[in-house]
Amino acid sequence: MQNKIGKAEIISIGDELLIGQVVNTNASWMAEQLSDSGICLCRIITIGDDPDQLSQALAESISRAQFVLLTGGLGPTADDVTKPALCDFFGTELVFHEPTFKHLEDMFKKRGFQMTERNRQQAWLPEACTPLTNSLGTAPGMWFEKEDSVIVSLPGVPFEMKSLMEQEVLPRFKAIFSDMYYLRKTIMTIGVGESFLADQIKEWESKLPQFLKLAYLPQSGIVRLRLSGRHPDKELLKQTLEEQTQKLLQLIPDLVFGFDDEMPEAAIGRLLVEKQATISTAESCTGGYIAHLFTSIPGSSAYFKGSIVAYDNLVKTKQLDVRPSDLEQYGAVSQQVVEQMAKGVREKLQTTYSLATSGIAGPDGGTEEKPVGTVWIAIAGPDFVRSELFHFGEHRGRTIRRSALTALEMLRKELIM
Repeated sequence: MQNKIGKAEIISIGDELLIGQVVNTNASWMAEQLSDSGICLCRIITIGDDPDQLSQALAESISRAQFVLLTGGLGPTADDVTKPALCDFFGTELVFHEPTFKHLEDMFKKRGFQMTERNRQQAWLPEACTPLTNSLGTAPGMWFEKEDSVIVSLPGVPFEMKSLMEQEVLPRFKAIFSDMYYLRKTIMTIGVGESFLADQIKEWESKLPQFLKLAYLPQSGIVRLRLSGRHPDKELLKQTLEEQTQKLLQLIPDLVFGFDDEMPEAAIGRLLVEKQATISTAESCTGGYIAHLFTSIPGSSAYFKGSIVAYDNLVKTKQLDVRPSDLEQYGAVSQQVVEQMAKGVREKLQTTYSLATSGIAGPDGGTEEKPVGTVWIAIAGPDFVRSELFHFGEHRGRTIRRSALTALEMLRKELIM
């Protein structure tokens, strides 16, 4: 069936996935690998440990997709139902596979364990399958073909599944589906929300070639633009992707801080290194989160000198030289105080730039004048101090995250001026 060519579906098996006891990280990782191989993933289906559910899901998937991937249900315990269900579905029976048994014997011997009869059951495989050696575990992968579709059953243990995908499955898929290339470019933006960004680039988006697709991937404070495409001519695809990326950069140059999932703290780190500049932070409502973002990047000691977490007003006055009279008159969440915090930490730690935050993260502490989510952010440099007032809403975690990202964006804009 021509409409199935290059399409894939994933069927994840396990009651633990349905009840939320285990997060289905396997499916997201597999989806990324399939996409990078030029294979279009159309559905991810999750079912329980039930043979009837598996048979129904398989029948539906092979009617739509060329490649069907199963994960889970291949262990030696009673709730692992995949192999018997596959035998019923393919009209075959379990047979003893000597090479798999030899692999199991060697594995248990190397690990110093005694192989039990239950472990030995792993060597019984559906006769209709081509076994795929699992070099890291006891459950082999199984390759089936039916109605112009390939069905591959893999163990649910993540590191075993990944090894089989990389060593056995993906090379075979690519050999079957070798006439289409997939490329993508992720443009990282900050400073505006998804809807505002879409309005700014709608004309460019409307003129994209048919084989390119744009996806908006928003998260707190950041919108990722994934530009991707599939085409049989790899060079044409690569050239077109680059041309369209450059056109986009001309439209929103101030909003783009990096590419391919690079985070702001990494992009800013590069800018600081290029300018041989250093940074420090004075944090109240963010509680050291900006410092955490900087220090999460390897090599950040070259530009990040330190932070003073001034949560209490006494720390603001004693460590950052904030005037007590300004705290009393204007309050900790004020332009006067946050600017003194920025100047104080910059002078104390002797850095080129500094960032400071003071706000009400909530859920308590807000007033009519200063509601929860009110945040002042300041940046200080060699010859300036600037601050801005923001309102980030009532969710504590989002307020802290957005405050930190906004502070980083203020620094980035200063560095690219």
